[in-house]
Amino acid sequence: QVQLVESGGGLLQAGGSLRLSCAASGSTTSAYHMGWFRQAPGRQREFVAAIHWASISTYYSDSVKGRFTVSRDNAKNMMYLQMNSLRPEDTAIYYCAAGRRLTKDAGDYVYWGQGTQVTVSS
Repeated sequence: QVQLVESGGGLLQAGGSLRLSCAASGSTTSAYHMGWFRQAPGRQREFVAAIHWASISTYYSDSVKGRFTVSRDNAKNMMYLQMNSLRPEDTAIYYCAAGRRLTKDAGDYVYWGQGTQVTVSS
């Protein structure tokens, strides 16, 4: 079992930056690939970014590529999402997830956090 807790969400103006954190606990959390997903009101949950368990590779959605950076610190059991140049369309609940497959498909992730709200005003 893996437990995930997100933090760092908030309200900010367009163009600003925010760093989300995801704290992992449980058995062998460092062996899992991890990802960030988001869900805006009335929309399906969408992929944002993912990172290999050993940080060998990262993946991003086209909408955040070049603005967001995913990283992890296995010694601290933490994953981060640095979000720069935020836009109103980035407003959503952001979730971290862990799984055995490194994909963009939410269905491949087994463990999920409760989410943290990010609101970007214009």
